[in-house]
Amino acid sequence: MSERCTKRGFAARPGDAESWIKASETASRRSDDAAAPTARLTIDVTPALRGRIKVAAFQRGITVADMLRALLAREFPTDTGEPS
Repeated sequence: MSERCTKRGFAARPGDAESWIKASETASRRSDDAAAPTARLTIDVTPALRGRIKVAAFQRGITVADMLRALLAREFPTDTGEPS
C-alpha cells in the first residue's frame, strides 16, 4: 500500500537535473517575438498551394509556421508611429 507508483504521467519531471537544465536553455534561445503570446490564424488554401508551401519550407530548412511568420512580418511590419 505504501509503494510508490512508477507510472510516468504527462507532466512527469525529467530523470536528471542536467537534461532539465538543458531543456530550459533550448527554450530560452528563441527570439522575443517567438516567446510572446500567440494567436492561431487559420486560412484555406488549395492542396497544391499547401504542397508548394511545405516544399519551400523544407528546402529552406525551416518549419512552415516559421516561414509564414517571417513572410507576414515582412508584409505587415510593426507600426512605427509615422502617418502614412
